[in-house]
Amino acid sequence: MKAHDGLYIDGAWRPAASTDEIEVVDPADERIIATVPAGGAADVDTAVRAARAALPAWAATPPAERAARLAALRDALAAREEEIAETVTAELGSPLPFSRAVHAAVPLAVAGSYAELAATHSFEEKVGNSTVLHEPIGVVGAITPWNYPLHQIVAKVAPALAAGCTVVLKPAEDTPLTAQLFAEAVHEAGVPAGVFNLVTGLGPVAGQALAEHPGVDLVSFTGSTAVGRRIGAVAGGAVKKVALELGGKSANVILPSADLARAVNVGVANVMSNSGQTCSAWTRMLVHRDQYDEAVELAAAAAAKYGDRIGPVVSAGQRARVRGYIEKGVAEGARLVAGGPGSARETGYFVEPTVLADVTPEMTVAQEEIFGPVLTVLRYEDEEDALRIANGTVYGLAGAVWAADEAEAVAFARRMDTGQVDINGGRFNPLAPFGGYKQSGVGRELGAHGLAEYLQTKSLQF
Repeated sequence: MKAHDGLYIDGAWRPAASTDEIEVVDPADERIIATVPAGGAADVDTAVRAARAALPAWAATPPAERAARLAALRDALAAREEEIAETVTAELGSPLPFSRAVHAAVPLAVAGSYAELAATHSFEEKVGNSTVLHEPIGVVGAITPWNYPLHQIVAKVAPALAAGCTVVLKPAEDTPLTAQLFAEAVHEAGVPAGVFNLVTGLGPVAGQALAEHPGVDLVSFTGSTAVGRRIGAVAGGAVKKVALELGGKSANVILPSADLARAVNVGVANVMSNSGQTCSAWTRMLVHRDQYDEAVELAAAAAAKYGDRIGPVVSAGQRARVRGYIEKGVAEGARLVAGGPGSARETGYFVEPTVLADVTPEMTVAQEEIFGPVLTVLRYEDEEDALRIANGTVYGLAGAVWAADEAEAVAFARRMDTGQVDINGGRFNPLAPFGGYKQSGVGRELGAHGLAEYLQTKSLQF
């Protein structure tokens, strides 16, 4: 697997200050497929200084020209689409068809949307006797996760560049090769030197240095709630803006009037997608008591079909974490109806598609994010009970509601404490704002709302 042996800073690949390296492992067979530099605080400082030096000229670049660079970036990514898919498969373990359809294709749509927004968005407006300006916030420190390596990069970098900001990216150490491909595309697109910079490294070292750096004006982070809290505390001490997309424990509420078989099958597919490594996955299926037993049977049968269709989880540590949650669920009284903590495969970080029934709201598996192919099925007594359970976690990232009458589903969705709700299997919309309530985060990504995160407001009175 191809890898650069340097960091992309100020428009060129250059050696890291340290000789430390990160080994990239294929989670399907546990082979080391590449090494990349483990950048540290000195490298982050160099990258931030390059971004700050490039900021005035890029911020002053007309939006139409920034749009042209983003359109060129989208085209450069499209030219690498198959290579991106193969790289994600190698370092994340995602099956190649899923890597093509989601990991490679969706970021193209997002990049294209920001090319259009950069050209059409109004960066100033009249409000009474004032002209209100929407200006770039400055240097952005982007820290991205491994579960959707290219999508999460594009969802941060594209709006930042559209806004006129400059960026230093610290990608997840498990999936740095996809980030290197992105940097290649940025370079090919003609984005000026210093506007985008890439530092591969470990979270506690490079990530912390980026979050703490006084030259960074905004930290955009996607990852665990625990790390998000630490970043928020660091940024708060410096009165620095943060955008945090954190954990989830989303509820899939199946109301009694819904098509039960369809709702269950789509719900299982949602949880198993990307081997369950999706922060917005509907990991809690809520079913009325009169339909509960049938739903459990349907869910178990559906999950069994995914045994050879999903890839491994990303690492040995993640596999141990997921298996530990399954064991804890059973120990607390959940009933294992599909899958389990074991695996028939001797090699690779595989976890069997798992369904836990008889889960109650207070159980650990109903409260904490597992981040693996594990579905919990809970019963409710009536609609108010379903709402109480759905809203009964510290998270509020996503969710789903199913009902024969769309208006009934919408009425329930309006009462859910969550940032995004799919009605009867609604399709993903790359222009709709994505982000969480409560401890699922602060701020929004995608579309015009995502662009707004990278802008600050100035008013001129006349």
